[in-house]
Amino acid sequence: MNKDQIKGRVDQAKGKVKEVAGKAVGNEKLEGEGLVDQASGKVQSSVGDARESVKDAAQKIVDKI
Repeated sequence: MNKDQIKGRVDQAKGKVKEVAGKAVGNEKLEGEGLVDQASGKVQSSVGDARESVKDAAQKIVDKI
């Protein structure tokens, strides 16, 4: 697991907490911030997943040599 995957998943979790808290107290701004955090966290973790896949594929090629 790389830093992008970890940070992205942490941001997704923080965003979910903000969204739920915003809904609970009726704060639309906080709820919206939570949704944005979740989306940006998903993008960052996807970048990390892609980087990890490329690294794994490169390692397989090296192992065959």
